[in-house]
Amino acid sequence: MNTQRWMSMHFFSFFLTWGIFLPYWSGWMIHTKGISVSEASLIMSLGLLARGLSTLFAFPYLSGKISSKMLLNIMGIGTLVAIVCYIPVNSFTGLLIATIALHLFYPTLMPALDSVAGVLVQSKQLKHYGRSRQWGSIGFVSVGMVLTIFTGMLGDEIILWALLLGVIGFVSLGYMQTPVILSEKPPVDQTQKVGILHLFRIKHFSLVLIIVILLQAAHATYYNYGYIFLQEIQAPTYLIGFIINIAVIAEIIFFSIADKKFDKFSIGSLLTIAAIGSSLRWILVFAFPNVIIFCIAQTLHALSFAMAHYAFMKYLIKNIPHLQIPKAQGVYSALALSWSTAVFTILGGYLYEIEPRLSFIGMILCTIPAMLLALIYRRVEHGKEVSVST
Repeated sequence: MNTQRWMSMHFFSFFLTWGIFLPYWSGWMIHTKGISVSEASLIMSLGLLARGLSTLFAFPYLSGKISSKMLLNIMGIGTLVAIVCYIPVNSFTGLLIATIALHLFYPTLMPALDSVAGVLVQSKQLKHYGRSRQWGSIGFVSVGMVLTIFTGMLGDEIILWALLLGVIGFVSLGYMQTPVILSEKPPVDQTQKVGILHLFRIKHFSLVLIIVILLQAAHATYYNYGYIFLQEIQAPTYLIGFIINIAVIAEIIFFSIADKKFDKFSIGSLLTIAAIGSSLRWILVFAFPNVIIFCIAQTLHALSFAMAHYAFMKYLIKNIPHLQIPKAQGVYSALALSWSTAVFTILGGYLYEIEPRLSFIGMILCTIPAMLLALIYRRVEHGKEVSVST
């Protein structure tokens, strides 16, 4: 099979399930299992903690022991088993155990797929990362629109069965022909020599990581309170789903053109633009709390999230050795996509109770430092290019 198509199908299949899980899972537990909002929040927070531990430690360890293909299959099957465990349980304890089990397997597929893409790009088997990654965004936004129709017709019970069906589809892809390099086990002698801490000895890794941690953490308020904020500013109920998906559509457009339009941009320039776009996004929402401006600000998701993620992937492909890509992805997933978001969710919640708009402007506590650090890194990159040319 064509490698580009293989990668696109895996991104599409995973993010199709992620588009069910991320927006709807808490509501599914509340409405079908009868738990309170606070109980659901606690369950998901502890799941987020488990996710960080899994992606930071378990995922890099297994990546050094087994092939990428086997890792994807194990995590996929583990996810399927964990979802099935939800069916018979109704108690808080049972749901908590099932959620922690799910988070040990399911979110690990995200860095695993990005690691696979990085390996394929480095080995010249995947030409366009962005072109494949856009199919993940397409899967995410398309399932959200379709699922809304089915929940209206059949109730929230359909959410579990939709997620189960989606994961079965992803697991089935594991039985397709796979690029040969993904079936190869990592050399034992080489994987034993390097650990996670070795990443921080790679030039500028710490600086780039701090920048993307800040940029991803700045989405905490939007992810957790964007829906209720739209209700606060009296957005029509039937349009809220579409307004939220404007961000994902912008993300799709960015990934579809990224390899062609931004290939010549330095990593520092990409991170700087992402930080500026993110700052502008939250300032607009704070300064003009109305539906039209919120929709316009949603288009900046292409910069605040997609460009920041693309820049990190570009740094990873350019600077991180093949065998250490999974470790770098594990660190990124745990620190930037899990724990930092959890921390700033608490800050955002505190500010939201004072005044909803404050929770959005509060995110520039992340974006302004990220912009300053990105400018420093851009200057370092530019200086290195000048010294090489001379």
